Amino acid sequence: MDRFIRLVDSNMVKIPAGKVELRDDRIKKEWKVQVNSFLLAKYVVTMELYDAITNRTSNLSKDKNKPVVNISWNDAIMFCNLLSKKAGLKEYYSINDGGQIVSCNLDSNGYRLPSEAEWQYACKAGTNGYIYGELKKIAWYNENSNGQIQDIGKKEPNAWGLYDMLGNVWEWCYDLYDEKVYGSYRIFRGGSWAEAARGCGATCRRRSHPTFYIDDLGFRLARSI
Repeated sequence: MDRFIRLVDSNMVKIPAGKVELRDDRIKKEWKVQVNSFLLAKYVVTMELYDAITNRTSNLSKDKNKPVVNISWNDAIMFCNLLSKKAGLKEYYSINDGGQIVSCNLDSNGYRLPSEAEWQYACKAGTNGYIYGELKKIAWYNENSNGQIQDIGKKEPNAWGLYDMLGNVWEWCYDLYDEKVYGSYRIFRGGSWAEAARGCGATCRRRSHPTFYIDDLGFRLARSI
């Protein structure tokens, strides 16, 4: 267990503070967000890490370095708290017995999901385009994935050393999509191995219910500093 705790900690990348402009093409809205410096994992959570922390049993022989998928937003939140507890950190989320978040502990040093603004800011890594490099070199998508999920870290990272920010698996963010219209639906970002090129971009936004399981949707860890 200690090996996994050390591995997660060593793979956290310090993201500098800055500003990011978000947009929702659905309602033609744009807004700017100030992002504080934070930590973001170099890789998405793998099957091996998820199983080690949760004591879930899977056939890991050839898939241990693949992103964990079919994980609901609620599952991801619970994992963050469990990992924090095992690492001796303060849990970021207060969760009731029904599995619902009561509040976020903003002074926590524990693991959490990135906000949508943090995710996009880190994905762009100082660039201005829809993608941060030549797509076939930085991402697994429907034209090069052979129709399946791939091991983490096999494509080129972005300028801040983050791998697979685009393609391979979509990534849960903390934020609600549009509470007035979609209620509790949460945002996910980044595209996947099954997605066309147009869906693998830094500003592409998707949504799903926090209890749903999707076979090309995983998550990446963040921490406040």
